[in-house]
Amino acid sequence: MNQKGLFSNTIFLAIVACLLWSSAFVGVKIGLKYHTPFQFAGVRFILSGIMLMVYFNNRKNYWVEVRKEWRFIGLIAGLQTVLQYMLFYSGINLLPAAISAMIIGSSPLFISTVSHFSSHNDKMDRMKMGSLLLGVAGVAIISFGKSSLPDAVKISLIGVGLLLANNLVSGFSNVIVSKGANRVSPVVLSSSSLFFGGIALLFISIPIEGYGLKAVAPEYFVALGWLSFLSAAAFAIWFTLLNRPGVKVSELNTWKFLIPVTGAILSWLIMPDEKPELLSISGMVVIAASLLIMNYSNRKASRYRAVS
Repeated sequence: MNQKGLFSNTIFLAIVACLLWSSAFVGVKIGLKYHTPFQFAGVRFILSGIMLMVYFNNRKNYWVEVRKEWRFIGLIAGLQTVLQYMLFYSGINLLPAAISAMIIGSSPLFISTVSHFSSHNDKMDRMKMGSLLLGVAGVAIISFGKSSLPDAVKISLIGVGLLLANNLVSGFSNVIVSKGANRVSPVVLSSSSLFFGGIALLFISIPIEGYGLKAVAPEYFVALGWLSFLSAAAFAIWFTLLNRPGVKVSELNTWKFLIPVTGAILSWLIMPDEKPELLSISGMVVIAASLLIMNYSNRKASRYRAVS
């Protein structure tokens, strides 16, 4: 595959987006040492939106699209930037890291379920369901392998409920973006929803958290800059893929099973106190099998449609 073909390939771009998202955990951990959760997320997404606005070279057309589709943009900003990340940060603060990782890592299963009931051309079959359940099992193995059992069983039902709600909101927002294909440019949609959603998060955070920025060190600005860039790039790629003809929401989101895998690998490479464990490696093998099954199912379905 030539370079041009590689950078237009859906699977390659999905992997790139997931690699970017998987690198966020270290940056968030650093940033939260200096800033409150909602406020830090708000600043991050405002900067992400500005980065994409600068990248979009036709300023006049940009604001024409925003004014024309402001309701759709507002819906995505409210769901995917404000509500989803408020649920995410609130839930993660009430749970052990392993439980949080497992629930968030199971999001492809929730997204596929939402898509099954809301999209006529994205139904689950036995092989797809088996692949998704295998992926969730792999995430669970990695998650529990990274923590002791006593911590893992201390579960807050409110925290679990918040993260499950986060997964459902993610499913609905992905389906809505996919159904809204061609209404607005993916870059305009991702940048404006991040920017306005970030502003909303910032205003919401003030009465809840107060002014949450403490004395900062250079690592804070490095983390904020990287997180802002990866959000801009990953959401722009993801919204572009969701708008592509023939791309199914459930199949695309299966690649998010890579996030806990690459997140664990990055933590082993970057964090001096983290090392590979047998359970984590076993979980990665299970997730790899899940992705292979899903790709086999997709290729089989493509051949069947071609023959038909």
